[in-house]
Amino acid sequence: MRKYGMNELREMYLSFFESKGHLRLPSFSLVPVNDPSILLINAGMTPLKPYFSGLEKPPSKRVTTCQKCIRTPDIENVGKTSRHGTFFEMLGNFSFGDYFKKEAIPWAWEFMTKVLEIPEERLFVSVYEEDDEAYDIWHKDVGLPHEKIFRFGKKDNFWEHGTGPCGPCSEIYFDRGPDKGCGKPDCTVGCDCDRFIEVWNNVFTQFDRQEDGSYVPLKNKNIDTGMGLERLACVMQGVDSIFEVDAIRAILDAVCAKAGVEYGKEYKKDVSIRVITDHARSVTMMVSDGILPSNEGRGYVLRRLLRRAARHGRLLGINEMFMADIADKVIECFGDAYPNLKEKRDYIRKVISLEEERFYATIDQGTSILEEYLEQVKSNGSNMLTGEMVFKLHDTYGFPLDLTREIASEKGIAIDEEGFHKEMAKQKEKAREAHKSRVGSAWEKDLFEGTDKNIPTQFVGYTEYECDAEILYILMNDALVESAQQDDQVTLILDKTPFYAESGGQVGDTGIISNDSFRMEVTSCTKTTDDKYLHIGKVISGSAMVGDRVKASIDVENRLATARNHTATHLLHKALKNVLGDHVNQAGSLVTPERLRFDFTHFSAIEPEQLDRIEKEINEKILENIPVTVEEMPVEEARKSGAMALFGEKYKDMVRVVSVGSYSKELCGGTHLKFTGQAGLFKILGESGISAGVRRIEALTGFNALAYFKSREDMLKKAAEAAKSSPEELQHKIENLSDEIKHLKKEIEQLNSKMLKGSLDSIIAGAQDVKGLKIVAARMGDMDMNALRNASDSIRDKLGSGVVILVSSKDEKVNLIVSATQDAVSRGIHCGQIIKEAAAACGGGGGGRPDMAQAGGKNPAGMDEALRIARDKAAEMIK
Repeated sequence: MRKYGMNELREMYLSFFESKGHLRLPSFSLVPVNDPSILLINAGMTPLKPYFSGLEKPPSKRVTTCQKCIRTPDIENVGKTSRHGTFFEMLGNFSFGDYFKKEAIPWAWEFMTKVLEIPEERLFVSVYEEDDEAYDIWHKDVGLPHEKIFRFGKKDNFWEHGTGPCGPCSEIYFDRGPDKGCGKPDCTVGCDCDRFIEVWNNVFTQFDRQEDGSYVPLKNKNIDTGMGLERLACVMQGVDSIFEVDAIRAILDAVCAKAGVEYGKEYKKDVSIRVITDHARSVTMMVSDGILPSNEGRGYVLRRLLRRAARHGRLLGINEMFMADIADKVIECFGDAYPNLKEKRDYIRKVISLEEERFYATIDQGTSILEEYLEQVKSNGSNMLTGEMVFKLHDTYGFPLDLTREIASEKGIAIDEEGFHKEMAKQKEKAREAHKSRVGSAWEKDLFEGTDKNIPTQFVGYTEYECDAEILYILMNDALVESAQQDDQVTLILDKTPFYAESGGQVGDTGIISNDSFRMEVTSCTKTTDDKYLHIGKVISGSAMVGDRVKASIDVENRLATARNHTATHLLHKALKNVLGDHVNQAGSLVTPERLRFDFTHFSAIEPEQLDRIEKEINEKILENIPVTVEEMPVEEARKSGAMALFGEKYKDMVRVVSVGSYSKELCGGTHLKFTGQAGLFKILGESGISAGVRRIEALTGFNALAYFKSREDMLKKAAEAAKSSPEELQHKIENLSDEIKHLKKEIEQLNSKMLKGSLDSIIAGAQDVKGLKIVAARMGDMDMNALRNASDSIRDKLGSGVVILVSSKDEKVNLIVSATQDAVSRGIHCGQIIKEAAAACGGGGGGRPDMAQAGGKNPAGMDEALRIARDKAAEMIK
């Protein structure tokens, strides 16, 4: 057999099914769209669920894809074997109510035997035991003898996932040869050994499983074919492991070169090499799809994979940043198949490098915490770190279990791994419950199943503010009804509308739908996946029925205010790139009539001077009054023209390109101004970080910006009046007042110091003598911690030998301090331990060194009790 490379096989498969009338679609993003049931795309058919369920109309009834996928349930096994991996590519051909078994089965055989030229004697097939139709097609149409067709039960050859679409499967197996088998005389397809491996799976989605477990035939039968590209490449290249496949092996070799090691010589090193190779592919693909490291969701998956790879780099002896260089190799090997890898190369490197750097800092911090735990365990006379300690190191500080085990072992300390796994299980259960509470099923019932999927609402709102329309459907209380009356909360679907439906971060239009006998206030507008516009609101007067003619009118002032903010986001996006760099990409936005919010990728806080430059550049473009133009064109043409596209956004074949002269060009479906001058002016309200690597800017335009300046002007006038000054002189007045306040505070401190010195002798006179050491315990006046510390130092110095315990309250907060002379420490006094127990009486906590410690509390009523506890504890410690 010819040894085709991964990239060749991918193209051969897609081209073959294009020749069979299939539309080739690019891989969907790894981030699921409108599917709350999963964090990441984990199968070839997953992003196509809306087409299978009928919620969306597919772009073609025949589709073929090579889909990026990630699965992480057995991440701990990745590296330990040569088969496990987290990232894989799934080849697929799909039929949405078009062809079925008669076509799918022969095409599968044709591709395997004619295109790839795999010898027929090395191929076998299986069918579901009750699927006589598939069996007959294999035998009578394809011509396979009975002994090459195997019938298996539900476990092996029936695909279903709870309720919803399901059906029997038919798989193709490749015989790797007797030398790969178990040697048993009855070894054949279905054996647990490594001889016969499944490479192609045809799923015939023909039933809808009901809640009661029954199967109802689907009106439209579908084909869902899946074939793992890596596994097919293993077969075609005659290798045993996915890590030996050409494109993946090239990444593995780059890892070996970086570490200065050779693959296949030592098991432990091979584990680390495989971990880095696999995780580098996953990490690079995830970052290219806009995922950023975080502590939850898919961001946590990314962080875990990246840090695990970095950790194994250390185990291989790589003591420098290296993951971005391995990502470069991934881009080199897969950039032609996934062009956004090349487009985002610098951005991918930046994200990976920053997270790797954070991880190494985390390792250093975690090592320090671990050392404290080890000392604590030893001082307690134990030889084992508790499960809680190990879990906290892992969960809070990102410290790997194997590293904790290794360092503890060097100190002669064991770790409670069973306790660790119990804590881990508790956390996973909490996460599962939290996930369940906020997600639903990807196959949920369609509220609009009674509507015609082929009739979308015609949107005319780009050019018209009102239009005549017909009421097609009325939805009330999650059900389609025939009429709506006064005071009803309803959703209307019209055949035509000027209302913009919420999408792309822009809120929906508001307005009125009416006729002579009916008036409805529209408070929001959204749309379904098949482009039916949902006008949501309340019937103000009269009644309406399905079929009535109405006039739909938007709130024009609201629309224009929204358009100002939307056009301004495009200006902002471009200005951010110009000032901060090309790594800036939109990560989210909200455009309302009142304000705009723009989230973007950037890795540090923006300097005030940079914010000023950004704001100035945008206002310059507004004052230039640049024309804003909109063109419709094929998506590929738009990309080639330089139009910016958004991470993870699902674009149709034809897209709108919004251009602000030659300054900005973006793919966008929103509503915009005709000229930038209509925005009036642009004012940034603030900039902040919302997650690792993502910043947020909030801003105002137009009348809202004017209102902001007016409110600030009013505030300035009131402040000037309060300071008995004019606005122009206010700064000078405040500076003078500030100097005066500082001078008065200094005088007060000096007076307090004199008063304190006068009372020190009486405080010391009340000292308690315990075994020759004096213990001073006293309540002080209204002192903050700094004043209390000065008092403690003065008393300790005058005391000469002993312990000083002082407590005070200020602004309903308790301050507690304990200090001791060196001879007191040598006789057993430990101020940190004393204060830890005493602070609890005031509802607080703290700690410190043997000779000095301080604490805070919330309960002044416990001050006397805190003094008593501290005094008794000190007396008890003296040897």
